[in-house]
Amino acid sequence: MKKLRNIAIIAHVDHGKTTLVDKMIMHSNIFRKNENPGDLILDNNDLERERGITILSKNVSLEYKDVKINIIDTPGHSDFGGEVERVLNMADGVLLLVDAFEGTMPQTRFVLSKALALGLKPVVVVNKVDKPNCRPEEVQEQVFELMFNLEATEEQLDFPTIYGSAKEGWMSKDWKKPTNDITAILDAIIEYIPEPKILEGTPQMLITSLDFSNYVGRIAVGRVHRGELREGMNVSLAKRDGSIKKSRIKELHVFTGLGKERVSSVKSGELCALVGIDGFDIGDSICDMENPEPLDPIAIDEPTMSMLFTINNSPFYGQDGKYVTSRHLIDRLELELEKNLALRVVPTDSADSYNVFGRGVLHLSVLIETMRREGYELQVGQPQVIIKDIAGEKCEPVEILYIDLPEDVSGKAIELITQRKGEMLTMERKADRIHLEFHIPSRGIIGLRNQILTATAGEAVMSHRFHEYQAFKGEIPGRINGSLIAMETGTTFAYALGKLQDRGRFFVAPQTEIYKGQVVGENTRAGDLDINVTKTKKLTNMRTSGTDDKIRLAPPVIFSLEEALEYIQGDEYVEVTPNNIRLRKILLSEHDRKRASKE
Repeated sequence: MKKLRNIAIIAHVDHGKTTLVDKMIMHSNIFRKNENPGDLILDNNDLERERGITILSKNVSLEYKDVKINIIDTPGHSDFGGEVERVLNMADGVLLLVDAFEGTMPQTRFVLSKALALGLKPVVVVNKVDKPNCRPEEVQEQVFELMFNLEATEEQLDFPTIYGSAKEGWMSKDWKKPTNDITAILDAIIEYIPEPKILEGTPQMLITSLDFSNYVGRIAVGRVHRGELREGMNVSLAKRDGSIKKSRIKELHVFTGLGKERVSSVKSGELCALVGIDGFDIGDSICDMENPEPLDPIAIDEPTMSMLFTINNSPFYGQDGKYVTSRHLIDRLELELEKNLALRVVPTDSADSYNVFGRGVLHLSVLIETMRREGYELQVGQPQVIIKDIAGEKCEPVEILYIDLPEDVSGKAIELITQRKGEMLTMERKADRIHLEFHIPSRGIIGLRNQILTATAGEAVMSHRFHEYQAFKGEIPGRINGSLIAMETGTTFAYALGKLQDRGRFFVAPQTEIYKGQVVGENTRAGDLDINVTKTKKLTNMRTSGTDDKIRLAPPVIFSLEEALEYIQGDEYVEVTPNNIRLRKILLSEHDRKRASKE
């Protein structure tokens, strides 16, 4: 049996994990010389490529010096922490990647604490040392302090550090002495990451991930903890609720390169994929047929935010999408629950609506974006944080917010955050920028990013992570300006928009189909205003000066999905279809809205 290493790559978002995996894949000659796989090989999902972030963890294996290295690439955004928590169980060590300028960031702390708690051995990689103003030695000390604060063992604190630039394709033990390749990091993996322990006995495997094939259906992925699994073997599937089902392994696969290879047996310590196991969930165990001994299921942090998902019942429903009914909606959400561990779905009093709980706006918006691309139509309510009653006291989730920004705009940012009940923890200079840290309620972060970017002319870099539940902080001022609401269904005209420009800014361009009750703009004042943007110019045979002046319209504000979700008020929905994102009032009729406000 070949020597083996199982490692997970963890880091804050945009610190270069996937780029480093690319260079490792290219170094191991998985591809022929005439093949050009491009950049970010593992970010093969359209959404991941567009956003430039990793959303789903992925496995790849390569060979170096006759050692098989299984690499697990993980997401770097805290909203996808559920992905990281479940795959760390498969690794024996972690490559902790840190940016040589930014240093340890909030997500670094989150994933590192999970890895250290599992007893994994870290190898630290200080990446991007080619950046101007980089400070590799300081960052290395920061990592040591962070590990010490996270109560790492002495063995974990005795970690090796590799410096380099994944983008330029070199790694070295001394950042002042660049090399020509990344062998330094591969040597460090073989030298410092322990081999998986071979445990003899009855077979045990925890299902930590799932794959899907159109030919064989769902495939269980995990690491063989103990014993040996063989093709055609009868096994027990131990569920989370304690029930045990009999099953049989039809096919066994191990990871080789970017694909899988069919094998007859897999021993303890290896990652594998099982075909033929029915009715499994992530966190279930594969055990011996006669004497089942299940492993502990994966512990996942609780969700902190919820949104109402409901069917699209606007006047334009069914024009874009293929899947529009409540049955389609719940089937798709249940499918997502199978692989997205940090998600919860709770039915409401209405048969057409469901409360969906997740880690944050980004976590839920990626699900919504994926659904709309698959042809679903739905409506989503305002994001709500989850309030808990702890020891008789009303408590809400509080997050640690980190902001890097230029000094001349720091005052505006601090003012905005303190208005939202933020409490400053630290303020320090990093080169030519200011680094701020706050405790802020999760409610205060909804819609904050747009305001901060506007106030700092797009210069601020924001990130946050869940800290703990604290006593309710009181009311936070929301959006002050009201909405401009369409009075009529029809087509917008430049003539009508031009006459109403002093009323606010618009979200629709001329010649756009709209319906009565749709939010078409933002009022300059508080309170909603119903306007007619479908009015056309009446033509006469009279000529007067100024009749035919050109209309000059400000360009409309086009929201992304996250911006729309953060913008809406409690009495509004975001209507999401494959081709459109619209804002609308829940009650489309002005008469109904007035009556509801009196009640």
